[in-house]
Amino acid sequence: MSLDLFKRLGLFIIMCAVQILILNHIHLFDVATPFLFVYFAISFRRGTPKWAILLWCFAMGLAVDVFSNTPGLASGALTFVGLIQPYLLELFVPRDSTDDLECSAATLGTGKYTLLSFILLFVFCLLFFMLEAFTFYNWIYWLICTGSSTVLTLVLILAIESIRKK
Repeated sequence: MSLDLFKRLGLFIIMCAVQILILNHIHLFDVATPFLFVYFAISFRRGTPKWAILLWCFAMGLAVDVFSNTPGLASGALTFVGLIQPYLLELFVPRDSTDDLECSAATLGTGKYTLLSFILLFVFCLLFFMLEAFTFYNWIYWLICTGSSTVLTLVLILAIESIRKK
């Protein structure tokens, strides 16, 4: 077994536990919910097979759905993020970089990593809250939830990356 597989499995368990036990109970002003488990989908290496990213993201979303009582919301949105992550990552890495480049603020640079994370988080939150509401009746509340959850989660991810850098 590969060491990368064990690292990925450990990150999977930690992200699930933190999301389910702590972050699912945080709702700032009833609009902002941190979705730190999206960091799992953002952190895949450049050379990871696309089918493996999809399976890992679906499994992470399914685990969060089962314990959060959100049937299919996290798994659907995170699977879509896993689908577009390799293609977006290719836009942000230099062409002459190695195939196993790790997606982090240290390797991409803080600006590029922040933009990549913001795009993936925004897509996740947009899909998550769109599937949750399943209507555009209260679209202002929907946009506020999407924007505030994206910003809150981005702040948490950047905090983790700044700690990881050192």
